[in-house]
Amino acid sequence: MMNLTKILEKSSAGHTHLCPRQVLGARIGLAGMAALGFDAPQRGKRLLVILETDGCFADGVIAATGATVGHRTLRVEDYGKIAATFINVRMETAVRVFPQLDVRKKALQYAPEERKHYFAQLIGYQRMPDSELLTVQRVSLTVPVRTLISRAGVRANCTVCGEEIINERERIQSDQVVCHACAGTAYYALV
Repeated sequence: MMNLTKILEKSSAGHTHLCPRQVLGARIGLAGMAALGFDAPQRGKRLLVILETDGCFADGVIAATGATVGHRTLRVEDYGKIAATFINVRMETAVRVFPQLDVRKKALQYAPEERKHYFAQLIGYQRMPDSELLTVQRVSLTVPVRTLISRAGVRANCTVCGEEIINERERIQSDQVVCHACAGTAYYALV
């Protein structure tokens, strides 16, 4: 199991610096995995992580968990929250982990030698016990695990645009197979 220092070194290597949100991400990653009984970083595909924002926080979670988009063990549902849900895909159990509301103030108590809030948070988040830093909640998924992870190699073609759709992400409208864009739920529009 990697220790926090090694995880933060790994996270900051690609980031060119270490920031408080990376520390929160690493701590959240470790806490989520511990709550499910996993060692860090996780090998294989028994763990699925859903992040609720991107950026520095995500780098910390990735460094702690080993989850990646490429291995289909990491997703981002951008709610703009520093939070993540950790799912044991075999047991279909899940926990959601996020920082307690007052962690910025609490961090100052754990780094009294630091005058600047940024650096106090950077150090304090590393020193604080999980019980004061994080909230861990058991959650149930609103979508079955098998739907989230899908099956690699499954393909369909959109009957409207003709593009290939993989991983069971097609939709059925009026008995036709369509992609999200043609179903009207795209994040983009043609110009």
